[in-house]
Amino acid sequence: MKRNISRRSFLKKSLFTSTALVASAGGLSGSGSVFRLTQPFDTIIRNGFIYTGDGSPPFKGDVGIKDGRISALGKLGNYADHITDAKGMAISPGFIDLHTHTDTNLFQSAEGDSRIYQGITTDIGGNCGGSPFPAGPYDNATDFMEALKKQKIGINYGSFTGQGSIRSAVMGDWDQVADKQQIKAMQTLLEEQLEQGSMGMSCGLEYAPGAYASDEELVQLLKVVAKHNKLFAIHMRNEDDRVEQAVSEAIAMAKKAGARLQISHLKAQNFDNWHKGPQLIRLIEDARSSGLDVAFDRYPYIAFSTGLSSFIPLDGRQGSTDDVLHRLKDKKTEKAFGDYAQSRFVRFGGAKNVLISACALPHNKETYMGKNLEECSRLSGKPAWDFVRDLLIEERLQSSIVVFAMTEDNVRLFLSHPLGMPASDGSVYSPQGRLAETMPHPRSYGTFPRFLGKYCREEKIMDFAQAVKKITSLPASRLGLKDRGLLVPGYRADVVVFDQAKVIDTATFDNPHQFPKGIPHVWVNGVHTIRNGVHTGALAGHII
Repeated sequence: MKRNISRRSFLKKSLFTSTALVASAGGLSGSGSVFRLTQPFDTIIRNGFIYTGDGSPPFKGDVGIKDGRISALGKLGNYADHITDAKGMAISPGFIDLHTHTDTNLFQSAEGDSRIYQGITTDIGGNCGGSPFPAGPYDNATDFMEALKKQKIGINYGSFTGQGSIRSAVMGDWDQVADKQQIKAMQTLLEEQLEQGSMGMSCGLEYAPGAYASDEELVQLLKVVAKHNKLFAIHMRNEDDRVEQAVSEAIAMAKKAGARLQISHLKAQNFDNWHKGPQLIRLIEDARSSGLDVAFDRYPYIAFSTGLSSFIPLDGRQGSTDDVLHRLKDKKTEKAFGDYAQSRFVRFGGAKNVLISACALPHNKETYMGKNLEECSRLSGKPAWDFVRDLLIEERLQSSIVVFAMTEDNVRLFLSHPLGMPASDGSVYSPQGRLAETMPHPRSYGTFPRFLGKYCREEKIMDFAQAVKKITSLPASRLGLKDRGLLVPGYRADVVVFDQAKVIDTATFDNPHQFPKGIPHVWVNGVHTIRNGVHTGALAGHII
């Protein structure tokens, strides 16, 4: 009689049979009269508590790696070229961040500094409607990925195709209705990117030009995503006063197109909306119960980050940078812009809750970066909106902000939910070079160790087995990755050793360029990339 074997049963069996596997895996090799014993493993990570990534409890044992893949779990002896003692720490699959803006920053930090040190072995970029292709530095996904391959990278990387980038390539950055011919052109362009390996389509419906698309236009694009069984990741049209309507809109579009839905960085922003968290969860649960394949992600912080240009009304962001700057300088439009910005200051709880995190010009970096808008207003001698307007003009819109507008209660609610998973919404940064010249949101350095250390160990919102699942196999399943996210034989050997008692983030809003603690070892595709807390210089990442 044929009997199904669960993954857990398989892993238990592996624990007891792996010694026999070791005995049979080696052999003699050589030529002529010279022979040598071939080790069955390239690497053994021994003496750790193995979290397979499927949510099951850990078991003590070793992990064997051969030819870049997991080869065995169990008691594996010393049959390897390289042996690392985990010293009773956790051994888990590499962490997967399915919502990042890493993208072209990898050309400035190929090692993946702020990512790899926190145990992230796979980054997925092209989120919030913007990707480096097909409108941007690269004509298509293949050209971008080939450029990364040529350079070599220290982490695995994949990318969504940005719906805003698709629209910009076909229609420019203007608020206009797409006709049938333009929609067809966008569908064709999107299909090309998906066939070239894009993970799906992302939207950023609070940003120009993606926000200018109607629901019907988006549904037509989502039909292409559904055809390829790829993922639809959406930064919704609204995340504060109309957030319930925005969740409902995202669900309705996904249902109509038959697309799988990932709601990006779920939040109920601003004090007046904090109570909406449970209702957002109910909307998502109801959609799941009705048959929609839907999940969501969230970073473990109460502040978000975006461009300073978000203080310009959406219809004022049309066209080129020069078009937007012209409106900022025009007294007729500038007054309306100021009223809009003032309303946002109020909803955020005051200008004091808005921090300048990046500027392009050296004197602005020195004077304003790291200070909130109240401080910047005093330093400049200008009201808050006048300061913002002038900085946008001087910086040609290239400034970023961090805004404190969420509550810890909702962070815990969203992270602890079975359909929720941590994702940074950050990028790769480094304490060295040009990427060190800004003050990014600390999530780029600390998301995963913060989730494990603060929320799981200290606040006990879940045990480590469930936590590891949320940062490994769950995002892998959302992305359709077939050989990453689990510690099982045959899977890619992306592996993290972390100290359950010490893992924690150290990056802060005042000093974000700091690596976390408690993650001494990371392997990427079987290559030891972080060894005893130090980067080995390895560039073993794959394009996925």
